Amino acid sequence: QLQLVESGGGLVQPGGSLRLSCAASGFTLDYYAIGWFRQAPGKEREGVACINSRGGWTNYADSVKGRFTISKDNANHTVYLQMNSLKPEDTAVYYCAAGYRPWGSLPGLEARYFSGSWGQGTQVTVSS
Repeated sequence: QLQLVESGGGLVQPGGSLRLSCAASGFTLDYYAIGWFRQAPGKEREGVACINSRGGWTNYADSVKGRFTISKDNANHTVYLQMNSLKPEDTAVYYCAAGYRPWGSLPGLEARYFSGSWGQGTQVTVSS
């Protein structure tokens, strides 16, 4: 059974950093692109970043470019989201999701491309 588990969320001051982890079980990341999404209260879910199955291509939402970095460790079945220079508007529940892309293509930052599995989410709160 495909399963993703996020961790690493928490409370951080503006300007601070967090690293989120997305651990996969039941499948190999070698064939899956992974996306990070977030949803703040009262707002629609937003694509944040994604990485292709081989880990060589990435895509970011304009709102996080230059501040967030997505990376993939297929050997350890984990995807990371390094978040720097955090802002209050980054406050949300962050989810990771898998999309079957065995040939290494990079999907767009839309939830419909990540139908393989979704995690339960981890809360990130940026506040002083």
